[in-house]
Amino acid sequence: MAAFVDEVYLRDALAGRRVLVTGHTGFKGGWLCLWLRRLGATVVGVALPPQERSFCTAVGLEALIDSRNGDIRNETGFQKLVEGQDYDLVIHMAAQAFVRASYEDPIGTYMTNVIGTAVVLEAARRMPSLRGIIVVTSDKCYQNREWVWGYRELDPMGGRDPYSSSKGCAELVAAAYRSSFFNNRDGPQLATVRAGNVIGGGDWGVDRLIPDLVRASETGSPARIRNPRNVRPWQHVLEPVRGYLMLAARLIDTGSAFAGGWNFGCDRDAAVDVITLADLVVEKWNGGAPRYMVEKRANEPPESAVLRLDSTKSYVELGWKPLLSIGEAVSMTVEWHLRYQQNPSSIRQFSQQQIAEYAAAWSVSREKASETEPSIGVPACV
Repeated sequence: MAAFVDEVYLRDALAGRRVLVTGHTGFKGGWLCLWLRRLGATVVGVALPPQERSFCTAVGLEALIDSRNGDIRNETGFQKLVEGQDYDLVIHMAAQAFVRASYEDPIGTYMTNVIGTAVVLEAARRMPSLRGIIVVTSDKCYQNREWVWGYRELDPMGGRDPYSSSKGCAELVAAAYRSSFFNNRDGPQLATVRAGNVIGGGDWGVDRLIPDLVRASETGSPARIRNPRNVRPWQHVLEPVRGYLMLAARLIDTGSAFAGGWNFGCDRDAAVDVITLADLVVEKWNGGAPRYMVEKRANEPPESAVLRLDSTKSYVELGWKPLLSIGEAVSMTVEWHLRYQQNPSSIRQFSQQQIAEYAAAWSVSREKASETEPSIGVPACV
């Protein structure tokens, strides 16, 4: 069973560390950087400029870190952006992150998610003090056979659409770099991480369920739901981000034992269909609840109907497991957006408060678990 890990352990491992985060202007990258700053890390972010409406812009993240605008597809330009500072840790999150957009621009998707990953890893080879690299891919990297059980880290990569395929390819690129260039047990270690459909405050992405419902609450027009019975592993953004930070600390502290692939999926009860999640959002809203309608469009690009992850490895070897129920995750997301609508200037503090409360709940859960859990066990994760 994994050794005890809490936020104190993270701070001991990451405080004062120089961390390069690609994709910090994205939704998940922004939450990661905000938590890294809480832990005392020095953060350099490289990404395309943020959207006018984004978590990064909402919380003023660029005032808290060394933010640099650049394109990971440009090897020469990216190398110039990361020169001048040595790094202990690289967390690569920059990506084209939308399935439907990959149908419209498959070449751009492969350029960003595959070539961009190789560009970042090539730059990492030139970092003398580097201790660890984490490449963030997706649960969609697996060859999806529509199984009712979760995919494990040793299952084959695949992908029926350009986005999913590009994430499988990114995993293969990372695996090749790990075996070719990061194979010294005493050198920097390379890991890849896969999570489910993340939700949380500050996501205004196009063609995503909760952002569509948020926009519906503002405009009064119903959100349009395309695939109401598709099952997804929904989880609050802080759940996988905590897993990434735990893994980062272990890569720095322990090394090669934590290289390789890792799943950070939701509890079985949180893998629900789209319509169930939409109803939960409406239920949690306090006045002006969004409306939605199911709309089947002609020539809609296909998407997988069922997708689950098995996170047993992360539980047994890393000590990670989900903390939040699906209801709690939705409540935190709705509370963030209601706060933002009421008082945008307070949203950085509120976001930091959500991280602090989540970290406190993690500490309490670990204390309770240490009193009751056996030396070996399996999680309730799918």
